[in-house]
Amino acid sequence: MKSAYELAMERLTQMSGEVKKLTPEQKEKIAEINRKYDSKIAEVKISFESKLNNASSYEELESIKSELGREIQKLEEERQQEKDKVWEKESK
Repeated sequence: MKSAYELAMERLTQMSGEVKKLTPEQKEKIAEINRKYDSKIAEVKISFESKLNNASSYEELESIKSELGREIQKLEEERQQEKDKVWEKESK
């Protein structure tokens, strides 16, 4: 008798196709990408910290927070694009 996990994995495979597996080199490349973007995001947060502390009004504070959010979003999108490239190389 199959466990619930095995049945769920079979259904997942039927719905989405075979699961892709990464090589150790690809896993390391993705880890490197994550480290790189984690440090970039930390740098952005640090650079915005003084701006946030020096905000003179609520509107200015909200504007700075919004700008910080956009910068982080941009970096997260870049991170995902780089990781997608690693995944695409796996499928070729």
